[in-house]
Amino acid sequence: MVSLPKRNPEKDHLLTPENAALVIIDYQPPQIYTVRSMNTGRMVNNIIALARLARVFNVPTILSTVNVKSGVNPDTIPQLRNEIADLPSYDRTQINAWEDKEFLDAVKATGRRKLIMCALWTEACLLFPSLDALNEGYQVFPVVDALGGTTIEAHENALERINHAGAQPTTWNSVACELQRDWARTETVEGFLQTVIDQNEDWGWYEEMRGRGKRLQVPVGAR
Repeated sequence: MVSLPKRNPEKDHLLTPENAALVIIDYQPPQIYTVRSMNTGRMVNNIIALARLARVFNVPTILSTVNVKSGVNPDTIPQLRNEIADLPSYDRTQINAWEDKEFLDAVKATGRRKLIMCALWTEACLLFPSLDALNEGYQVFPVVDALGGTTIEAHENALERINHAGAQPTTWNSVACELQRDWARTETVEGFLQTVIDQNEDWGWYEEMRGRGKRLQVPVGAR
């Protein structure tokens, strides 16, 4: 078994830790409570998994909220905020985060052109900045199982509009595997697998059952 030489991680057409940034917008109680397009517990687990993966792979993360400083809305849910406690949060009044200067400056400061996008709701706070980012030449990867809309129709219609504009939909597990890419890159395997186990709803239970030593010897998908 011989891996091909590692591709240039900054120019790779796939997501890599060196060419991507994670954008998290408005995971606040009012938005969480009003999601009707998927189970909110699962959605929260998935966005937490993404935040942990970003830390494992050293992917820059941008966090934004709406109307916290004005006193209208509470801050980011603590389950997520605790994972990224050291990050600044860019609060704004705009529904479209791309129209907030501090947020936009933070995104551009990462130097990354591939944006892993997560926002609530799909039909507003994901849709609008995604369309703007695509219009400015960014590549946008909406994480569809870490998103939610106020109705199934609103969620699906917004994703369809974004996809027609050129977005590349993905899932949290696909992002994890795309960043890891090769089990021979052992420096991130343990963090990758632990994140999957902690997500506690998809295939991580199988890795936990097999035990730590076996996991590292024969990871799922390597056979």
